[in-house]
Amino acid sequence: MKPCIFTGSAVAIVTPFRAGSIDFNAFDRLVERQIQGGTDAIVVCGTTGEAATLNYDERMALIERCVRIVDRRVPVIAGSGTNNTASSVALSKATQSAGVDALLTVTPYYNKASQNGLVRHFSVIADAVEIPLILYNVPSRTGISCTAETYQKLAEHPNIAGVKEASDDFDLIQETLNRCPPDFTLWSGNDSSTTAIMALGGKGVISVAANIVPREMHELTQLCLENRFSEAGVLQRRLHALIRALFCEVNPIPVKKAMNFLGFDAGVPRLPLTEMEEAHAAALYCEMQALGLVK
Repeated sequence: MKPCIFTGSAVAIVTPFRAGSIDFNAFDRLVERQIQGGTDAIVVCGTTGEAATLNYDERMALIERCVRIVDRRVPVIAGSGTNNTASSVALSKATQSAGVDALLTVTPYYNKASQNGLVRHFSVIADAVEIPLILYNVPSRTGISCTAETYQKLAEHPNIAGVKEASDDFDLIQETLNRCPPDFTLWSGNDSSTTAIMALGGKGVISVAANIVPREMHELTQLCLENRFSEAGVLQRRLHALIRALFCEVNPIPVKKAMNFLGFDAGVPRLPLTEMEEAHAAALYCEMQALGLVK
């Protein structure tokens, strides 16, 4: 049996910038806040961390910093997927050397690989490393989705641990859970679907909202893991308006604004992303106010 990398809530942590550069001191504070807030794992250099706009040196410095600050208190998972298989292999090897516990590898965007191509792509990466891979299926960003049959094939690889499913395709999710062995773990990739996916057999969420409400997302997933789905549903609904506001513009624009509202200087996103529109920012602030997060 493959070990489960984590159960519960993993934060897809933001990358704070100051004057165009990574603010490592601010990053340290964000990581520590997450651990104190009960977060079950930290995902660095993912979509929310703006990995697509980080150069190689920045990316590796951030991953190494995260590993050092976390100091084995929770698992560290690092994004290492690109749309170039050879580059993904090189980045995955370097990231493994930095001491992370697992890799998050997105479906190759833009290329629009066949399902056979996806199997080959992920298998080549998994063959090149000795730590677990979490697949990342997010067709709204990549233009391609894995099928349940593809997951079934990939689940046979000893280094492929599971998938972050951000398609919100519940037929796909159910078929995947039916086809794949119990040690192929499925995590929600969308905060709004956490309870529903865990009711089907998912083991947690890789969360954007946990940047803002780490304790609540941890508690939500723990309720699900304890089969207390009625209580989880109440908490999921209480967080619904905040989660919706965090995705009123493309992630991570709203979550970085929310971090700034909380007094954690996350800076602004790098181009081509821009500052949040004022009307959307006001609405986000209102939802944070309603939850007592800001005054």
